[in-house]
Amino acid sequence: MTASTTMTIRVSSETKLKLERIAADTRRSKSFLAAEAVSAYVDRELEIIEGIKRGMADAAAGRVVPHDEAMAEIDAVIEAAEAKRAGKA
Repeated sequence: MTASTTMTIRVSSETKLKLERIAADTRRSKSFLAAEAVSAYVDRELEIIEGIKRGMADAAAGRVVPHDEAMAEIDAVIEAAEAKRAGKA
């Protein structure tokens, strides 16, 4: 098991009440649920930041797709989906 540390956070009264409801309904502690929520948030945000950094590096290196080309591809995907849906209706 990973070592843990203590943190203090402030939340609104409404959020605290909701957390208490979830804790009661799931038979988990508020602390456990809060730690899970913070962990999920941190993981998600780090993924987003790393994706942005990769995109910026690609742009700086010239690895980009022109807007018109990207839009043509998106339009083709939409048209194919609409045609498929029309065929099933």
